[in-house]
Amino acid sequence: MRRGGLAGAVAAVIAAGVLAGGVARADEPEAAPRLAEPGGRHPVGMETVHLVDEDRADPWVPDERRELMVSVWYPAAEPSDTPAPYMTPDESAAYLGAAGLPLDPDLLSTVVTHATVGAEPVRTRRGLPLVLLSPGFGMPRATLTGLAEELASRGYAVAGIGHNHEADGTTFPDGHTTGCTACGDPDWPAVGAVRAADVSFVLDELTGDAPAWEHGGMVDDGRVAMVGHSAGGFSTIPAMLADRRVRAAVGMDGNFHYPNDTPIGRPVLMMGGPSHVPGGPDPTWDETWDELTGWKRWVSVGGAGHLSFTDVAPLGEQVGFPLQDLDGARCDAITRAYVTAFVDRHLRGRDAPLLDGASARYPEVLFHDPA
Repeated sequence: MRRGGLAGAVAAVIAAGVLAGGVARADEPEAAPRLAEPGGRHPVGMETVHLVDEDRADPWVPDERRELMVSVWYPAAEPSDTPAPYMTPDESAAYLGAAGLPLDPDLLSTVVTHATVGAEPVRTRRGLPLVLLSPGFGMPRATLTGLAEELASRGYAVAGIGHNHEADGTTFPDGHTTGCTACGDPDWPAVGAVRAADVSFVLDELTGDAPAWEHGGMVDDGRVAMVGHSAGGFSTIPAMLADRRVRAAVGMDGNFHYPNDTPIGRPVLMMGGPSHVPGGPDPTWDETWDELTGWKRWVSVGGAGHLSFTDVAPLGEQVGFPLQDLDGARCDAITRAYVTAFVDRHLRGRDAPLLDGASARYPEVLFHDPA
């Protein structure tokens, strides 16, 4: 979960493609890396919301108030004429530059998405269930865009949280871009506590009588789940402990850096790579499993790596430099399928047999029950 490993791996993937001529530059959009199309029936809209918590100092830069950038994806009635960017050029430059490799700094700003900015949302009688996304440490919120678009196309509002000073590249409306101030020597329990506070603040701001997002009145705050990768994954536990509104959570390949001594009776899916198995090298997964007293599943994905649950997997595959043994597009498909099944079951009460055990469609996914 440390920045150097994450940014270094991303940069190595992209660098290989650039040197081999496999990645488009900004002046070659037809060959730009692209996310997989979402599988739901709705077009996807996207808007960006700037939030300032006037009641909280930033834990990493105490002379500032806590500021967050949040990307909101949602099912749209029709697409607009403005494609949603993946990252800003400054975010792309900051993220790639953190690895210290000579890359086209605009590269990640050329990634093709499937959302459009400012599209009119669909109207529903019950409102939209909400999924909060928290990225890995050092990783911009954009790295979970593929999953966000998938969920939005299937009728969810999705809020990708940009945890300020915890990512290499967060651009604010005034044009300035912050880096990962907290990455030098992370205090992991503090990271979890900060992200839990961020989640509660985002929920406060996106719901209620005067939501910060203009369509926030459509969000059903009684149906909220959190999905996180790496540091965002382990932060699901302190977030659930701190806020009862988070009804269910998915942790993707993160070490659970928090005191494993408080039972949680809400649904949790633990989803990781081959090393995250019972009795494996990370004992925090076994400890966390024992404290989950409600619905729970523990799955591992054969051939996956730490970044396989993010957009880095399919984008790396496209530039001819796979990041893990399993095909990157396949990693992406598995992540989308299991996270969708989880939120469908626990936010919508739908049947989700994919979560009941081994599937012939996804033989790479192994179910574990240490008990």
